[in-house]
Amino acid sequence: MTRFAASVIVALAMASPVFADDKEGPSLMEQGAKMFFQGLMEEMEPALKELEGMAEEMEPMLKDFAAEMGPALKEMFGKVEDWSLYHPPEMLPNGDIIIRRRTEEEIAEDEPETGGEIDL
Repeated sequence: MTRFAASVIVALAMASPVFADDKEGPSLMEQGAKMFFQGLMEEMEPALKELEGMAEEMEPMLKDFAAEMGPALKEMFGKVEDWSLYHPPEMLPNGDIIIRRRTEEEIAEDEPETGGEIDL
């Protein structure tokens, strides 16, 4: 117990300069954090510029996709009430994409049997 108390006292004594009022400016920790984030931003800048260029290239294609597929997707989402009743889409060898409806047995297997009680 005395070792624990001694370690707590030492930890508090070491942490006390952190809680002191800094009227002189930022602490070494604040300066270090600022330098760290500046370095991180400098390292990330080329990747962010590349990502920005890629987004500019993709924008027309995404607009075309939304214009062509938007009405069909809206119609499909309007017809399906509960997506948990379907398997994930799968692509057939001929390129067709199908979404299979799950059977009653598959749905029953996935439902948890809690018996009306919730375990906390």
